[in-house]
Amino acid sequence: MPTIAPARPYTIGFWLMCLSSFLFFLSFNLLLPELPDHLTRLGGGEYKGYIIALFTLTAAISRPFSGKLADTVGRIPVMVFGSLVCFVCGFFYPWALTVTGFLGLRLLHGFSTGFKPTGTAAFIADIVPVERRGEAMGLLGITGALGMAFGPAFGSWLASHFSLNTMFYCSSGVALLSLLVQGTLTETLPVAQRQRFSPALLTMKWSEVLEPRVLSPAVVTLLCLFPFGAVLTVIPDQSRLLGLTGSDKGLFYICFTVASLAVRLVAGKASDTHGRVPVLRWSAGVVALGLALLVWAPTVPWFLAAAVVFGIGTGLNSPTLYAWTIDLSHPEHRGRAVATMYIALEIGIGLGALLAGWIFSNVPGHLPYVHALSLLCVLTALVYLIILPTEGPIQVLNAAEPTPEPAAEEVV
Repeated sequence: MPTIAPARPYTIGFWLMCLSSFLFFLSFNLLLPELPDHLTRLGGGEYKGYIIALFTLTAAISRPFSGKLADTVGRIPVMVFGSLVCFVCGFFYPWALTVTGFLGLRLLHGFSTGFKPTGTAAFIADIVPVERRGEAMGLLGITGALGMAFGPAFGSWLASHFSLNTMFYCSSGVALLSLLVQGTLTETLPVAQRQRFSPALLTMKWSEVLEPRVLSPAVVTLLCLFPFGAVLTVIPDQSRLLGLTGSDKGLFYICFTVASLAVRLVAGKASDTHGRVPVLRWSAGVVALGLALLVWAPTVPWFLAAAVVFGIGTGLNSPTLYAWTIDLSHPEHRGRAVATMYIALEIGIGLGALLAGWIFSNVPGHLPYVHALSLLCVLTALVYLIILPTEGPIQVLNAAEPTPEPAAEEVV
């Protein structure tokens, strides 16, 4: 019989995973505000769109492998590999002194997000009861968003008060801390499903690449994350054009992430109660409003107001998409389902970054066109969500799956 979920379902392992997620996102986000200027100094200013696009390319390519390995070898080995890549790449940025070397390192760095978040989402889904899934993804999202909030400002502060190399080495060190935290966790993949790693596991059938059950969340993810890639690419330049320099270049990211944090937990609970699709409709509408403000944004206050609205919409969107994906996934293919959603995420972010860099081309007058294209993508997602049937609260395909009861000493 299914076990009865404890009144307080969050275990020590859950909170350690949240800490690891915070450190991981802090590690690579603290680089973002300084990379466009750094690439320009290396002589590659016209390749700014590749900073995010190459990163997301390898992340997307590696998702099917990380999903398969998470379902066969285990969640923790997949996460450890992702954090290890982040640690190594942060250490080598100071030695990448050519445009080719820098872009090659960005390509390798993408493997980190191709692996770590896939294992994390599957791990959390294993240990949290179905009826608290949206809330749990909201909490996990808060810790990741905190890393995203502190990262850009911390990175700019390190670069301006110490040096760019100090920033790179700190990124590497934070990734190492994330790796150490993961070493304290216990694997959640059932023993009967585990296999010893072998190169044969890296051979992929097409049926193992994508999980058809999660097509709808994947479509919405791709369309709603396109603006994120575009924003990451052009916001440093837009900030500078509005007079925000030095550590102030991170103000947009701070406003965006604080607003996102403020609604993530509420959004997770709301989707547990009212259903994933209704919450996603509202989130797409709010994101569209934020992008409309960015199209216009003539002054710093309007620019930062757009960041807040965009952050609120993203905060509503992110945990709900995670929970919806897991709801629709088969327990034995949870890693593949999460990987499918992340493939859509990386494609959306990568395309957004690539097209934003191409449209912008270092011409300030082109910035409104970048945000207008992002707005069109989100409005398309909103139309798609409107024509989908409205679900009831927590409609899941695997609701009958027993939730593992945490050991008494782990429950906090």
